[in-house]
Amino acid sequence: MKIQPFEIELEIPSKSRGKGGMSMLGPRSFRSVLTAVTGTMLLLLVCGTAQSQDLNVRPSEYDRNAASEAQNVKYHARPANTPVGRAARPSALSNMHSDNPGEGDESSEVTRYPGDLQYHGGNVVRTVEQHLIYVNLGSSPSCSTIATCWGNPHEFLDDLGKSDFIHVADQYVGRTEDDRYRVSDRRIFVTYPTTTKPLTDTDMQVIVHAVATFLHGAPTGYDNLYHIFLVPGQDECFDSTFTQCYSPDIPATFFYCAYHSSVDFKDIGHVLYSVEPFQDNSGCSSKPGTPNGQLTDSTNNVLSHETFETISDPDGTAWWNSLDNGLYGQEIGDECSFLYFTPTLVFFDPANVTLNGKPYVAQPEYNNGDHACTTAP
Repeated sequence: MKIQPFEIELEIPSKSRGKGGMSMLGPRSFRSVLTAVTGTMLLLLVCGTAQSQDLNVRPSEYDRNAASEAQNVKYHARPANTPVGRAARPSALSNMHSDNPGEGDESSEVTRYPGDLQYHGGNVVRTVEQHLIYVNLGSSPSCSTIATCWGNPHEFLDDLGKSDFIHVADQYVGRTEDDRYRVSDRRIFVTYPTTTKPLTDTDMQVIVHAVATFLHGAPTGYDNLYHIFLVPGQDECFDSTFTQCYSPDIPATFFYCAYHSSVDFKDIGHVLYSVEPFQDNSGCSSKPGTPNGQLTDSTNNVLSHETFETISDPDGTAWWNSLDNGLYGQEIGDECSFLYFTPTLVFFDPANVTLNGKPYVAQPEYNNGDHACTTAP
């Protein structure tokens, strides 16, 4: 990947805000910018030289206040391959869809297949730039690089966006062009305080708000998607009750592997994000023997799941199964998340796929056109 020089314009919170709640400073020296910053303003540090695309961000009290005032927070999780995950009701894994099947009109003259997704009138993601956020990289000896923590998520998303597989989403978004779902060249590293308690979705909102306001123009809306990667050993829960979580160390609360979400911030508007905890563990990992190894392919399999679901149902108001047929509340990826059984262990069972000429594994996605789970349109 060729790294290009870049300039950054810092968006500084102001008591006298214009449109979007921010005042803009053009490219300046860091000394003049930092001299003007007072109070609780976030100290944003860009490390390295102008030749680097690596950005370092530290969330501030300003971001915590923004998260505390956030509205319309929606989430939909991929259930973990655990007893509580497999037994979870839709409401335990998502607040996007109610627990009341029957919204779909099964009396329609159009033939309804049990797995087909119904459209509920909401927004979809037709084009996007994806921003990858790595939280607390280097916090443990086993997690010192992106490769040792998560594999190659940037390359995977880039290859997915250039593949035939991504065109399964065409029927749901009404677009057919190639290369619509792109990945930013920037690698964004966030240092975030940790405690003995799990992080929560509010912490994820603090992180995504800090990054979005740091980037030039605060890229938000349905054309931007932020993926937040958490290091091994970092638990995360929907809220401070700590009852529905990614928690491999606490089986009783280990409900999900990852989730996609949306939120409205008062200053920067609508933001789409996914939360991607460490996947290579009992409950989330893919079967052994995959082409890039369990760590990499477990990460990519779940990342693919959340990406497709964000595209087709970013807010829980677009494409999902609302029929009373045992699949109520499931989205494009949920219906095709298969399992692989061994005498002692159970793994996720993704399909072998070739993306942009490279071998990967990724679960199929539900295809209304074929009334089946497929990896091609």
